Amino acid sequence: MAADWLGSLVSINCGTTLGVYQGEVSSVDQSSQTISLRQPFHNGVKCPVPEVTFSAMDIKELKILEIRSISNGVTKRSVPELSSCSTGFSGRKDKGGGCGAAAQVNSAPLCVPGKTEARPQEGGVSPSQNYSKSYGERHADIVGQSKGFRRRHNSWSSSSRGANQVTPKKNGSKNGQMKNKDDECFGDGMDDVLDEDFDFEGNLALFDKAAVFSEIDSSDRRGNGARSRGTPAEQTQSRYRHDENILEAKPVVYRQITVPQPGAKEYSTDSGLVVPSISYELHKRLLTMAESYGLSLDRRLEMTGVCASQMALTLLGGPNRLTPKNVHQRPTVALLCGPHVQGAQGISCGRHLANHEVEVILFLPNFVKMLEAITSELTLFSKTGGKQVSSVKDLPDTPVDLVINCLDSHENTFLRDQPWYRAATDWANQNRAPVLSIDPPVNGQEQAVEAKWSLSLGLPLALPERAGRVYLCDIGLPRHVFQEVGIKYRSPFGCKFVIPLHSA
Repeated sequence: MAADWLGSLVSINCGTTLGVYQGEVSSVDQSSQTISLRQPFHNGVKCPVPEVTFSAMDIKELKILEIRSISNGVTKRSVPELSSCSTGFSGRKDKGGGCGAAAQVNSAPLCVPGKTEARPQEGGVSPSQNYSKSYGERHADIVGQSKGFRRRHNSWSSSSRGANQVTPKKNGSKNGQMKNKDDECFGDGMDDVLDEDFDFEGNLALFDKAAVFSEIDSSDRRGNGARSRGTPAEQTQSRYRHDENILEAKPVVYRQITVPQPGAKEYSTDSGLVVPSISYELHKRLLTMAESYGLSLDRRLEMTGVCASQMALTLLGGPNRLTPKNVHQRPTVALLCGPHVQGAQGISCGRHLANHEVEVILFLPNFVKMLEAITSELTLFSKTGGKQVSSVKDLPDTPVDLVINCLDSHENTFLRDQPWYRAATDWANQNRAPVLSIDPPVNGQEQAVEAKWSLSLGLPLALPERAGRVYLCDIGLPRHVFQEVGIKYRSPFGCKFVIPLHSA
């Protein structure tokens, strides 16, 4: 009876470890409870050995794909509607089962005691009804081919040629004929199996990018030790960027500075805060009140020099120009100062610039008697290696990188009539270098030197358009000092000491 099953095509499921095998039954040994397959396929891939032997204890499920009975030297083939044995052979377990194990041939019925016996019936149909026909039809032709290899189609394949077209042959061989390279390399058989083109768009649509990235984000949060409670949606909504992680308890008030004399010119910062201008009389009272609390003139000069030099270094190029590799192109600054407090502020700025490897040329006219603040600042400046001149003729003839104007005073307007003042302003206007004015006055007269930038101290004055773009520096005035002169004040500087102002 075992000989009736020889030549049949079967599928053997050996579980998740060994996998599924298909092949032609070559022998069945009842005594050792083994079955052998020739030309086997393992999980759809042809095995490198010609025959495989399985033990009954390793077989989880056996399906008959095609029944081939040999009678009088003639092979009869029939595909059953369903043939299967849901378990292996009964008996001992042969340790030799598996791919490449030795085969022992003996006659044995392909059946399991106590299970449904699968025997060839009349007409080649098995009585069992658990076989999937599509599975058998898909594997029947693959198992029967011993030399058929799968190959990919290019733009010109056998499937794209017509039925009456033959493969072109090359001349020049010994027989006058040469097979196609693909036929010689891959053999015949599987051209029609891979006729269908691969659907890239359809497979790409199956990839849910949003779900994958969401899973990656959630895994990152778990890896970082985030143990927040709630649903994944709530955890995602609670994440903010560095500029969004702000809880606004109440609306922002942009007018945080009020002065006792409203209606003058107003400015605004980059963040929208309103900065009103004040008159020179109120500005003078503010500085006097600060001095009474300990903010002396020397401390104010030092703070003004630091802020003005920091702004000037930025205008000169900052880290893009002031580097150790750029020593042959050191920037040159011409500093024009008068004999007053504004001139002392300019000298303090020049000292800090010279300390930062900037070539500073200080212009200051000779006077018999000077302010004590100017004398002390000149003493410090002379120790920096900067150049000091008292005549306009000693100033450079070529344009410099920056001109810092400290010629004007808030009170001494008669200096405009001095010859040195007119000569210095003419040189500044003809040098074609950008001009930075420090603490420019507003005394009703037109400024002699048109500036590109102007730096105000504490709170700005109502500067004219000729003053250029207005900047504001923090000179260290406490909030209560503003309150003493009737100004409601809240610092608009934030994390900086010099901020730009825009005309509101």
